[in-house]
Amino acid sequence: MAYSVQPKASHFVDGAWREDTAGAVLPVIYPATGETLATLHEATPAVIDAALDSAARAQAEWAALSGRERGRVLIEAARLIRARNRDLSVLETYDTGKPLQETLVADASSAADALEYFGGLAGSLTGEHIQLGADWVYTIREPLGVCVGIGAWNYPTQIACWKTAPALACGNAMVFKPSETTPLCALYIAEILIEAGAPAGLMNVIQGRGTVGASLVTDPRVAKVSLTGSVPTGKRVYAAAAAEMKHVTMELGGKSPLIIFDDADLDNAVGGAILGNFYSSGQICSNGTRVFVQKGIKDAFLTRLSERLQDAVIGDPQDEATSFGPMVSQNQLDIVMGYLEKGQAEGARLVAGGARLNRPGYWLTPAVFADVTDDMSIAREEIFGPVMSVLDFDDEAEVIARANATEFGLSAGVFTRDLARAHRVIAQMQAGSCFINSYNDAPVEAPFGGVKASGVGRENSKAAIAHYSQLKSVYVRMGDVEAPF
Repeated sequence: MAYSVQPKASHFVDGAWREDTAGAVLPVIYPATGETLATLHEATPAVIDAALDSAARAQAEWAALSGRERGRVLIEAARLIRARNRDLSVLETYDTGKPLQETLVADASSAADALEYFGGLAGSLTGEHIQLGADWVYTIREPLGVCVGIGAWNYPTQIACWKTAPALACGNAMVFKPSETTPLCALYIAEILIEAGAPAGLMNVIQGRGTVGASLVTDPRVAKVSLTGSVPTGKRVYAAAAAEMKHVTMELGGKSPLIIFDDADLDNAVGGAILGNFYSSGQICSNGTRVFVQKGIKDAFLTRLSERLQDAVIGDPQDEATSFGPMVSQNQLDIVMGYLEKGQAEGARLVAGGARLNRPGYWLTPAVFADVTDDMSIAREEIFGPVMSVLDFDDEAEVIARANATEFGLSAGVFTRDLARAHRVIAQMQAGSCFINSYNDAPVEAPFGGVKASGVGRENSKAAIAHYSQLKSVYVRMGDVEAPF
């Protein structure tokens, strides 16, 4: 079945499509052409109330099921997503502008992986027995209640499921607000969950800009907030949630280092730098956008990189031959163009790309700056676009200190044939998700998240369970109670 770019309604609430045209208009713009493909509306207070009330009702019903029963629904949803991968990928490409070549393997399929993985874990979520002589303690792992997920625009399908799958496995309900820039895909995930057997209201999707998200974060019916977004947005949401003592997961931005030593396999290192800077047109939070190249191979690296960039196919994102797509919006394109100007003004050398293409849509060729220094804006600030900064270094101690000299701490990578050095360097990186001779792999089995300003908590893996559940401990005394009076 095909999924329409103009959905039946703006929201999916209590198991059904729901519209309220009193909400502000949200246009859905195709980044490849700048055309408006659909028109949605922001959630009104009535829609928000309906979503939260139905989530609270569904959560009680869902939590009463066994873990295996919950897991069965998530695994069936994963099966349905895989069966419809192409249709969902086409929709994701319209939503984000990412090439179909990419969305076919990285978006809906990743969402299915999350639902399948946490569906498999659901039946294993138990407490423990702690013997204390004749007495004993047992623990119960309990759901938190209603969770709110706030998504980013770069991976709308994946992010919806990275948050929803562990939440549901633990017995929670989810109210998900996609980015207003990419509002389509999560709606169909909610519909698929109903088809898979989830109770109405278990996953609700409502649209809106920041004010809708803010109303969700501070609502007393909400127990947990999970955000994927920028550091400034994360700080605001974290503060608002903390004021209400809510649980939080913050998956925020980065300015991650990718360190390439002179003994690295050159083509592998170039490939890692391409994946860490230009996949999804550079719009990935974990990207290794500070590429530290040891001076002995700097020229060879830049030469090989420039050669391989010539192989990028920039064209219709719905054509599977296309390997590089547009920026997601005019606003994001303007931000990136501003950094290209700053880089050149501050003395960096533009060695490749950075050209605005003369065609409809938000197109820019992948850009590489060389001779970048640590104090330049392009080396300090998250750009979130196809802009690579190449920095020189001499030795290991120097590059470790420079790589860590940032407020961010999401990811880090190292390319070297010396595995002892690889482990030694990674052990000293102040980052949560790291890579050796690779970059940007994110299997659901592995924890994902940052340190420092890049966030708190972890998504994916068994670690996510701790962020969507809480422990109750019960002390059982087997003998008499002794009291002082």
